[in-house]
Amino acid sequence: MPERPRGLDSPIVPKVMKVASRLNVTAYRTTGGRIGGKWRVGSAFPRGVPICLVTTKGRRTGLARTLPLLFLPDGDRVVLVASQGGLPRHPLWFLNLQADPEVTVQVRRDVRRMRARVATADERAKLWPRLVAMYADFDAYQSWTDREIPVIICEP
Repeated sequence: MPERPRGLDSPIVPKVMKVASRLNVTAYRTTGGRIGGKWRVGSAFPRGVPICLVTTKGRRTGLARTLPLLFLPDGDRVVLVASQGGLPRHPLWFLNLQADPEVTVQVRRDVRRMRARVATADERAKLWPRLVAMYADFDAYQSWTDREIPVIICEP
């Protein structure tokens, strides 16, 4: 298995990501996604990959938690990837939606209540190549971890 770059495991990275996420959510909401609506880092540079805002309910606190996440539009569905940059554990937002699959998804100014679920093995097999075509770094993230990175389907 290829090694995860050491700099990504620095204790400062989660803190920076948390602040960046909060700023992105604020900019996205304020501008309807005109600012903060594209991820242009790594394999997404320069064209960008679409970002949506996903709000889950904290499984311990019950508080609303909103995150900017890369997504693949799939008809009236929104497809997410719980990659967490190839870390060995699932992201907290994924654990939250496992506890309560009712989520709110904002794409640009369109805000919809949806129900999230983990893709079946067949669905994942069909969606994964499309996700990697959209953002090649997902393949690298999968190679850095022993866990199968979940693909999440949000449906109306």
